[in-house]
Amino acid sequence: MKLIILETYAQASEWAAKYIRNRIVHFNPGPGRYFTLGLPTGSTPLGCYKKLIEYYRNGDLSFKYVKTFNMDEYVGLPRDHPESYHSFMWNNFFKHIDILAENTHILDGNAADLQAECDAFEDKIKAAGGIELFSGIGSASYNNCLS
Repeated sequence: MKLIILETYAQASEWAAKYIRNRIVHFNPGPGRYFTLGLPTGSTPLGCYKKLIEYYRNGDLSFKYVKTFNMDEYVGLPRDHPESYHSFMWNNFFKHIDILAENTHILDGNAADLQAECDAFEDKIKAAGGIELFSGIGSASYNNCLS
């Protein structure tokens, strides 16, 4: 894990986005070789997501061969509810890039058996070859943790 402490939220967001971009580009994903990215939800990573969207729009980054896994979701909140992490990720990130819907993975907080849902989610991560990079950004100290 890396711990990077920066002075401002904007600096931390840009640093994290550049790091993610560089890792994806150097990995050189393609058919049969997907980059697997773990993503946080909530408002703290929004600056990073905005920069990643900018890199995509500028042609500096593609998410066509990227798989994502978000590690949290509210239990009992419908996925189309505006406060769900599913809605949050689609509205703030996924719908603005070229990622395929089937390559985005978010837990189902309405699963009949939540333990089975978690176990199946873990199996999907294993089937994807594990997480290549998990990104997190903390707002209190504006630090980025990437591993």
